[in-house]
Amino acid sequence: MTPEPLRGPDFGSYPAEDVAWLLKDLSQVKLEAPIEEREAAIQAGRAHYAESLPVEYQPGPEYRRLFHRALEASASRLAYAVGLVTELILAERGRETVLVSLARAGTPVGVLIRRWARAAHGLDLPHYSLSIVRGRGIDRVALRYLTEHHDPASVMFVDGWTGKGVITRELTTALEAYFRDTGVRFPGDLAVLADPGRCTRLYGTREDFLIPSACLNSTVSGLVSRTVLNDELIGPNDFHGAKFYAELAPSDVSGVFLDAVCARFGEVAERVARDWPALREADRTPDWSGWAAVRRIGERYGIDDLNLIKPGVGETTRVLLRRVPWRVLVRSDALASGDLAHIRLLAAERGVPVVEVEPDALPYACAGLVRPDVGRGGGR
Repeated sequence: MTPEPLRGPDFGSYPAEDVAWLLKDLSQVKLEAPIEEREAAIQAGRAHYAESLPVEYQPGPEYRRLFHRALEASASRLAYAVGLVTELILAERGRETVLVSLARAGTPVGVLIRRWARAAHGLDLPHYSLSIVRGRGIDRVALRYLTEHHDPASVMFVDGWTGKGVITRELTTALEAYFRDTGVRFPGDLAVLADPGRCTRLYGTREDFLIPSACLNSTVSGLVSRTVLNDELIGPNDFHGAKFYAELAPSDVSGVFLDAVCARFGEVAERVARDWPALREADRTPDWSGWAAVRRIGERYGIDDLNLIKPGVGETTRVLLRRVPWRVLVRSDALASGDLAHIRLLAAERGVPVVEVEPDALPYACAGLVRPDVGRGGGR
């Protein structure tokens, strides 16, 4: 039998009705490793990034102030994007939609989509969060749970944003393999709040702007860690794992983020109702221009492993929070943007150069480059 989902308040800080976590609780296991040590093991091929966890970044007062300012400035824009993508999802799947977010960046967005559906349409959509791991695929035990409890055709996968489209490809490949092996087909659509990588049809915007939930780690994602896939801890009938950082509750702003965006639903509702039909009829065909840009960056900076190039505001933030950053590329016309204030602060704190590039060289507002050859005198 498949395991039962985890729910708050026993796991995570979200209310139980907002999300069911298809995860195994690893809260008591020591999984964190120093960033440099972890990066060196990953780049040397001695370990996979999902086998351990980075140490959770604890922001100082100035960074916390930046988060709250960014949230206040972007809440309406976020609410509008949430409304648009929710209406597209309901048009695709109907009133029986089952939301399945990709933990953990997708989870806050899944909660917001669920709350819009309830506020605008009186719907009580099921929402689960499961793990997908680059290079290892999706959690098949979680898919089995969903098959046992719902019509797979009603599932809509949800993430926060796209970078170069790796997870979009990973999802499609993993679901095709699952169908070949089991005969059960899940739709491969991925709905995101922002699609600057231009690699999905379902999005609230294709602008590369700051989604404040990208600014922090667990403290804006229900106090849940990144997901873990480690053969020593995860058996064949287990969900992928994660930790609940209950000790970080005093710093938790997960509810603050959700409430700030939901408070703007009313003010954007009329605009969403007016605009979403045109978005639905527009040509939303992915052109994967983000991936092409990443290849150009790799050639320009001599980076053979394109996994070390993280484009977009959200992915650049992740590089600065939990990888070994080499440099940050910022488009010249975005340099003064309030969306990048936290990136400039993090780069300054970690001594990472910020390189200005011409607008036509980068379709994203910025990109973070992980330092190559960590542990082998890297930094070329």
